[in-house]
Amino acid sequence: MLAAAIIEALEAVGLLVAAIFAGIETASGNAYQTASGVAITLIAVGTAVVVALVARGLRGARRWSRTPAVLTQLFAGIVAVALLESGRLDWGIPTIVLAVVGLGALLAPASVRVLTPGRVQKS
Repeated sequence: MLAAAIIEALEAVGLLVAAIFAGIETASGNAYQTASGVAITLIAVGTAVVVALVARGLRGARRWSRTPAVLTQLFAGIVAVALLESGRLDWGIPTIVLAVVGLGALLAPASVRVLTPGRVQKS
């Protein structure tokens, strides 16, 4: 469970770093359109906050956090494939590793036991 929370938190930090890069590019005039650069930056910051809240939910073994955490890993995998196909190995490789390990941590028996509603906790 702790591993899944740590990976989710790392992904939140990665999103925040990407948002900062997007903001810098927008502020320096390198965005295709300024309005879209601002929008992408704000969406990335908001998403980073939500992913951080999911990480907090995982850390607290909150059952609601399982579905958004799995969706985060699936989305990270899709983004990683796009990054790898575009030749961005510096971002793509760490992203795919986090997505695979994060999904594995969420599907590990201990995590499933804690996060699946209706399952009896064994002492």
